[in-house]
Amino acid sequence: YFFLSHLAFTDVSFSSVTVPKMLRDMHTKYKFIPYAGCILQMYFFIVFGCLDSLLLAVMAYDRYVAICHPLRYTIIMREGLCVLLVAGSWLVSCGGALLHTLLLAQVSFCGDNIIPHFFCDLTTLLKLSCSNTSVNELAILTVGAVVAIIPLSGILFSYSRIGASILRVPSTTGLRKALSTCGSHLSVVSLFYGTIIALYFSSSLSDSNDKARIASLMYTAVTPMLNPLIYTFRN
Repeated sequence: YFFLSHLAFTDVSFSSVTVPKMLRDMHTKYKFIPYAGCILQMYFFIVFGCLDSLLLAVMAYDRYVAICHPLRYTIIMREGLCVLLVAGSWLVSCGGALLHTLLLAQVSFCGDNIIPHFFCDLTTLLKLSCSNTSVNELAILTVGAVVAIIPLSGILFSYSRIGASILRVPSTTGLRKALSTCGSHLSVVSLFYGTIIALYFSSSLSDSNDKARIASLMYTAVTPMLNPLIYTFRN
């Protein structure tokens, strides 16, 4: 529940960065956002997006220790390590967001600057730039590897070890307990990473503004809304 409380706070904050502005734009004729407001929205969006990913990886490790090393769980997952993992997630998320923000501040924009999105997405903003964005794109790949690819690999590794541990002792009771422990987390991981992978790795989605907006809405609003329901039903 220590990790779950941080995930809940992150989900609420993640949605609060974009949804209120989106709802206001739905009921007003003139849709605009000042430059400083756009940069600030992008910063907090990246912070809580990265934090969500890292916390899901930390929770997967927690489930791995609970199932594969149950007798040593309280020794391994001591309070100090839990605090360190959450603090490290915050530090990496804020650092990555700050790097993107500082690099974007060096980029020049020209033209009408009409953002074809419901929030200030970094990749969308870079497409509006009239200057060289190669450094920004390199930063996206680097930070993306740290906050998305590495955590997802850790989640897959944790669940592969959990699966192997369950198969070594085939019993209906053990399988039921494992599903009870991991089912809710697996559902959240599938929703979060599934929409992100579909958005950023599918050419049909990335090339269509409407489809990209729908996919973004899934992981910025729908998924954080479903997470509390998933864990509540589990309890």
